[in-house]
Amino acid sequence: MNKQLLAVTALTLGIIASSSVVAAEKTLTLAVKNMECVACPSIVKGSLEAVPGVAKVSVSLQDKTATVIYDDAKADVNQLTSATINAGYPSAPKS
Repeated sequence: MNKQLLAVTALTLGIIASSSVVAAEKTLTLAVKNMECVACPSIVKGSLEAVPGVAKVSVSLQDKTATVIYDDAKADVNQLTSATINAGYPSAPKS
């Protein structure tokens, strides 16, 4: 029975380790609307930083963009754009 438990434990750890390898850090630049004042970038940044998996956010009022570095196993584009929309700043991936 100990051998079976050991085998199951090893298999479980292997699955957990392999899922970590699949996750990747991605960078996304969003075009953000409604940023008109000096306080706006701070609000946009805070909304994006609240999304689980976000590692770093940089916002430019001049360019009206937000660049987000995130773990794609924990966050996706829809979550990021929803965060800014909910804060009052509609966004979409910049092309």
